Amino acid sequence: MMTRKDELAANLEGLRKDVRAAERSAGREDGSVAILPVTKFHPASDVALLAELGIATVGENREQEAKQKAAELPNMRFAMIGQIQTKKANSVARWASEVHSLDSVKLARALDSGVALALERGDRTSDQLPCLIQLSFDEDENRGGVRESDLAELVAEAEQLEHVLVDGFMVVPPIDADPARVFEASRSIADDYAGRLGRPMLLSAGMSHDFEQAITCGSDIVRVGTRLLGQRPVG
Repeated sequence: MMTRKDELAANLEGLRKDVRAAERSAGREDGSVAILPVTKFHPASDVALLAELGIATVGENREQEAKQKAAELPNMRFAMIGQIQTKKANSVARWASEVHSLDSVKLARALDSGVALALERGDRTSDQLPCLIQLSFDEDENRGGVRESDLAELVAEAEQLEHVLVDGFMVVPPIDADPARVFEASRSIADDYAGRLGRPMLLSAGMSHDFEQAITCGSDIVRVGTRLLGQRPVG
């Protein structure tokens, strides 16, 4: 009888093969794209099994759920990929190894202060919080993200903060948009800021249903939930 670990191992093997195939199809080096499992609503036991299978970092959307899992699994790295309320920044700064949803100057300042407080209290050892700025390609504030017209201000402010490190960009295409155009535009933005800042900028784009297309357009990280872990339990 197949165990949950066997199931995850088989899914992960298949996913890695497809990611490598997409890399080769795009003329990219094998292994250039990282897989970020999205573990929202899945139990901490699944995250522990992923760790046993060689996964070092997982992505979580909800602060309370992520905080609980991080407490149970202190050796796993957790990336916050969901929207963050400013009032939750102090909490996120205690457990998050990365943030992939930075979208305002106010949040950047709150995370910076949160990291400083976590360091002071001994709740954190790393003095910098790598952040991906979430890009918005629509006017829907409920989806999060910063519009390109406001991006320069956010980057400039974040670059002045002691504990926030701009590491790249994240995007979720609007439902009615052409994903390829959004992915390509996001890659262009990332490359532009890599030139401005003088360091590589990562792009996190693509999920279970479109990661091959995102890889073709230059994504460095693909966020995969259902394809790896199966349908999410109701939560």
